[in-house]
Formats: sequence, C-alpha cells, structure tokens
Amino acid sequence: MTANTIKQFHGTTILAVRHQGKVVMAGDGQVTLNNIAIKHHARKVRSIYEGKILVGFAGATADALNLSERLQAKLDRYNGNLTRSAVELAKDWRTDKYLRRLEALMIAVDNNITFLISGTGDVIEPDHGVVSIGSGSIAAQAAAMALIESTRMDAREIVEKSMKIASGLCVFTNDCLTIKELIEE
Repeated sequence: MTANTIKQFHGTTILAVRHQGKVVMAGDGQVTLNNIAIKHHARKVRSIYEGKILVGFAGATADALNLSERLQAKLDRYNGNLTRSAVELAKDWRTDKYLRRLEALMIAVDNNITFLISGTGDVIEPDHGVVSIGSGSIAAQAAAMALIESTRMDAREIVEKSMKIASGLCVFTNDCLTIKELIEE
C-alpha cells in the first residue's frame, strides 16, 4: 500500500498482515546512518493503549516516538477509537508547524482496522489486509500477498517469511525482527 504522496524511508521495513482472525505486525531491527548499520536490534513495533493497538514506524526515531505518544493521547481522548484517533493525529500532523516537519510514517492496527498514517494527511486502510512501509516495503508486501493467496500459512508465518524475503533484498532491512500479534475479537 504505497501512494505517490507518501514518502518512502530508507532504513527500515514494517509489515502488517490481517489474516485468518489474527493481526500480526513486524519490523526489522536495523538502524542505519547513511550507509552504515549502527544498530541491529531496534524495536520499531510497539503495543500501545493497554496492548489493544499495535504501531510500527519508519523514519526518524525521535519523530516516530513523538507520533506514537501523540496517537496514544488521541486514543485516550477518544476511548480507544482508532479511526477517530488516526484522523485527528493526521490532521494535527499536517497542519501543526512543528509536527509537519516530522519525518516518519506509521502503521496502526487494532482488532478491527488497519491504517497507514502519514504527515501529508493520509489515513489509508488497505484493501487486502496487508500494508507495509519503509525501504523494503514493496518486497515485504508483495511476498505477504503472494503467500496469503498461495499457501495455508497463518498470519505470523506469513509475516516472518515475508520479512525474511525483504531482508534478503533490501540492504536497509535486516532479519532481527520484532513481532507483535493481536487476535481479532
């Protein structure tokens, strides 16, 4: 799920898959500074709102953490309503002088919905329950969609295999994964 208005970041891959009653999100652990891998076990996927929402981010770490905290505040304000919270965050992100300078993309999922959220005001729900961001996103998303259509793998297996494929193709993505899972209600 990429759009021309959404900037792709080099240095990470985040993948979310909704399949067979489960939602699984994974992020690689590599942090790069220009052409150097300076960290291999970063956590770019987190649980927020009492473990009911998963977020994954690509871009500048401080910016992404700031946005994650802001999404948490919106979720608190709107009683866990991810749709309303994501729209309000995107609106703030696009219009606020400080926030619009933040360089990050975010995927947020709960038991019912998946969103890609950007600083250009995008709040996009993928058509097929698969979305990815970052430099290895095309490889990860293509692999996940192919595995959903052609195998009997569960969501976690699909995410693990897809991220392994992406890490084999993208020099900014490694195979040290953080994986989080929700079971749909």
